[in-house]
Amino acid sequence: GSRFVFGDGLLKAEVIDIIEDGNRIVKFEYEGIFEQILDKIGIIPLPPYITKQLNDAERYQTVYASVPGAVAAPTAGLHFTPEILDNISKKGCEIAFITLFVSWGTFSPVRDNDLSKHKMHSEKFFLSDEVASRINFARKSGRRIIAVGTTTLRVLESTFFDGKNKPGNGQTDIFIYPPYKVKSVNGLITNLHTP
Repeated sequence: GSRFVFGDGLLKAEVIDIIEDGNRIVKFEYEGIFEQILDKIGIIPLPPYITKQLNDAERYQTVYASVPGAVAAPTAGLHFTPEILDNISKKGCEIAFITLFVSWGTFSPVRDNDLSKHKMHSEKFFLSDEVASRINFARKSGRRIIAVGTTTLRVLESTFFDGKNKPGNGQTDIFIYPPYKVKSVNGLITNLHTP
């Protein structure tokens, strides 16, 4: 396969297979810690609507991110600052956090005009017992559940059974488009999306 060298030889890569949709399986050669090498020589993968490369990786991260592992930030949450989250809480809204790992597929366009033929990318998530209980209690109490971002919505829909969100680790590859009926939330906050 094709061979590539990055960062003056800090990282070498060989394409060992080409799979569906043109994706590649790559074998890396390096000395040291892979993540540290990526931090040193890599660039932040940005959606097409952010046109200026960012020098500070923290600018392209939500203020509430806590677990490394995502390929990209869940962009719907980028608007929130600690002050905004504090103001939301002061208005009586409860904020609950789930862990999700946005995958490379977030940048993948829909390639078929027939949406039923599109294979949606898969993303890992973790919904804790405590957060699932809080969401379920709010729903039972007649409060609104509002998801921040379409990836969060996919997690909440994937964990929703018999009127409740079930906690756990998993992956979601659901593709939400009309006439799908959303069951787990009453609203969605999202932002810049390509068609």
